[in-house]
Amino acid sequence: MQPHEIKPDTQLCTILGYNAQTGFSRKYFTRIMKHNELNATAIALNITDEHFDFTMRSVGQSKVDKMIIEQEFQSEAVKYCEWMDDAAKRLDKIDFIEVEEGRVKGYCLDEEVSELFEQPEFADDRIRFIAKMMLIANRWYGAAIEVDDIPLLIEK
Repeated sequence: MQPHEIKPDTQLCTILGYNAQTGFSRKYFTRIMKHNELNATAIALNITDEHFDFTMRSVGQSKVDKMIIEQEFQSEAVKYCEWMDDAAKRLDKIDFIEVEEGRVKGYCLDEEVSELFEQPEFADDRIRFIAKMMLIANRWYGAAIEVDDIPLLIEK
């Protein structure tokens, strides 16, 4: 979604990473939104290591309520979560956070992604990554979870 396409009713989330504006999370999240004809987009925040701590300590008091964490910060994000799902605790990493009443909650989707495939060992990293974006888009905006659409999303 281009900036001029954002309307007052466009739903927003955030992506946090070194190159969040041009990274895979934004690329595939946007493709999933367009593919599902949903009026939602991600505001990408490029950030450095030196600003990560301040950003994460502040997120609970900000207007951000949904944030995708890029790979480079997934392990570091754990310590900023007041609550984590079981997968995040076991794997010690966070794919996304949600803020509810000022509490930062962290989630890891690795196990959920594996459940989407009959033979998860044959899903490469990019396919698994896009499946994660589908799960997030479904959770936040009701996007379809169709693993058969993944090759279409890669080609676009």
